[in-house]
Amino acid sequence: MSNPGPAVSSIDVRLSIPAQEYLRLYQSGVANVSAVAVDGRRVQFPSRALRPFVTHQGVVGMFRLYLDEDNRLVNLVRV
Repeated sequence: MSNPGPAVSSIDVRLSIPAQEYLRLYQSGVANVSAVAVDGRRVQFPSRALRPFVTHQGVVGMFRLYLDEDNRLVNLVRV
């Protein structure tokens, strides 16, 4: 990911996207993923941010989204 500036907030999300579903999203050019955060907020972020985390099982686990002051994704890490 590019580094547009320092993160000012973070949101935790638990994802479970099977490999076939992620492949379908990727092939259809879906730009964003929508998920419900651990605290109940609905968040949307670029699907390309998940590429480093795709395994044969898909994208599974707890992730922390780091956001800038404009609520744009700065970084995504598995936690």
